[in-house]
Amino acid sequence: MAEGYGLANLGEYLQFLGHARGSNCEVFTQLVIARGLSLGEEEKRAEVEGLCDEVAKMLIALMKSLRN
Repeated sequence: MAEGYGLANLGEYLQFLGHARGSNCEVFTQLVIARGLSLGEEEKRAEVEGLCDEVAKMLIALMKSLRN
């Protein structure tokens, strides 16, 4: 995200934000897999899933505000 912010135009910044959103989705997918395999503590997984959800919402809101 920081690299994208430093670029010359909004379109490139939005592209980097999209990559960040995709990376966040990858982390969430890994958490779903971990849950399915009963890896780690349920409480910790749930906490991190909540954080992933918060990050996703913030990224979507930032992208939306920049597009307007």
